[in-house]
Amino acid sequence: MYLVNNNIFNIINDGMKKEPTETELRHETSKWLERLEKEIKYVKSTGKLDKKQFSQLMENIHAYISDCRYFSKKGDLVRAFEAVIYAWGMYETCLHAGIIEKQKLKN
Repeated sequence: MYLVNNNIFNIINDGMKKEPTETELRHETSKWLERLEKEIKYVKSTGKLDKKQFSQLMENIHAYISDCRYFSKKGDLVRAFEAVIYAWGMYETCLHAGIIEKQKLKN
């Protein structure tokens, strides 16, 4: 057994990691898609981008989310996972670079 990012994979006799199963791909894709959809609801611009640039950024993130759903429905699990991880990467990079921030919720 081999642990990667809290996921357990079997080790093949030659020492190579076994590819994730279809079930694991579906689970990871759904997990990251759900997490991103929750996070993206509360995003706002920090002002480092003008309105058009911010709009284009968010449009691109949403396009990758849409691609993820499309590929999932088609059964193309690798591309679905790639799309959601790419969208997550854009989101997280912009968050850490101070381009976007999470809105504070009022209690």
